[in-house]
Amino acid sequence: MNAGPRVAVVGSGANGSAIGADLISAGVDVTLVEQWPEHVETMRHQGLTIRMPGDVLHVRPRVIHLCEVATLREQFDAALIVMKAYDTRWAAQLIEPCIASDGVVAAVQNGMSTHVLADVVGPARTVGAVIEISSMMTEPGVVERHSPPSRSWFALGTLDGSTNGRAADIAELLVSSGPVELVTDIQATKWMKLVSNCTTLVPTAILGLPMLSAVDVPGMRELMLGAGREALVVGLAQGHAVVPIFGLTAEDVTDTDRLVDHLLDTLFAGFVLPHTTTTVLHDWQKGRHSEVDDINGEVVRRAAELGLGVPYNRAIIEVAYRIERGELLPSPDNVRLLHSLVETPVVSSSRFRARTTEDVPAQVPRSSG
Repeated sequence: MNAGPRVAVVGSGANGSAIGADLISAGVDVTLVEQWPEHVETMRHQGLTIRMPGDVLHVRPRVIHLCEVATLREQFDAALIVMKAYDTRWAAQLIEPCIASDGVVAAVQNGMSTHVLADVVGPARTVGAVIEISSMMTEPGVVERHSPPSRSWFALGTLDGSTNGRAADIAELLVSSGPVELVTDIQATKWMKLVSNCTTLVPTAILGLPMLSAVDVPGMRELMLGAGREALVVGLAQGHAVVPIFGLTAEDVTDTDRLVDHLLDTLFAGFVLPHTTTTVLHDWQKGRHSEVDDINGEVVRRAAELGLGVPYNRAIIEVAYRIERGELLPSPDNVRLLHSLVETPVVSSSRFRARTTEDVPAQVPRSSG
């Protein structure tokens, strides 16, 4: 990527704004694209404030409404799509005409969205990403970032050899927001993050509690680990390799029977603060549809194709749907309902032989340059 790339951040909610602010502070030419009108206007007139533990960052971004993308005449060298997984396709279609022919687009989000992005912009311009950053926003122009750069983490990779080197281009941008690892199997890495997300994002939201409080509710850790273990089994059955995430090493993930426990403990120890709640709970508090279909729902769909039972994940999405229909409120009392819906035991990961990789992701050193 040439010096001084022009970058679009498509989706400038909590995480997109936090990443965008880091890029602006690093001197990158950034345009934020956002769908919340009040947020756009507040950033235009008052700037963008990122509040982090022990620090506050204030920037004056260039920001446009979604409807103004059609008025852009210049092209971007890179775009970061930082939106819900279910928004990937239309967001990519929106920005694709504004991406240079030799540009690159990264889906910096949860879910198995890399192939969706490639369908729109082409595999040669696609970079898949795994993201671990916790932020929330309750008022326009102000982001509460619970995980500053030192407690955030990213992994990047491409789908095939036609994009060799493009992940490094995106790494040069995201390194302002946290440690970045380059991986050779982005699909396996994203599935490993899905295992972690299945364990935490929706289950703790169902209780309406911060993650560290939810796991201490009697019977909850069992449910969380059950969902994660099912997700691991489904990934193994699909042929995904077991690969390290969150800065772990290949040796850390060799014991698949304890892997989900290890991922949960690593996440909570290194990336989660006592008051951190999940993006799923934020969506429900705002009356919005969450990514449950792209997280636990993805496991249920893949399991059905493979003929596997996933009772923990089925119970989780059933309760999540009831909350989204307005039949239930997030509450610690829901742990009893979850247990009542789990009818059959989780499948053991030992049923499938784990495919491992010799590749230990190379960490890109964080720098200010």
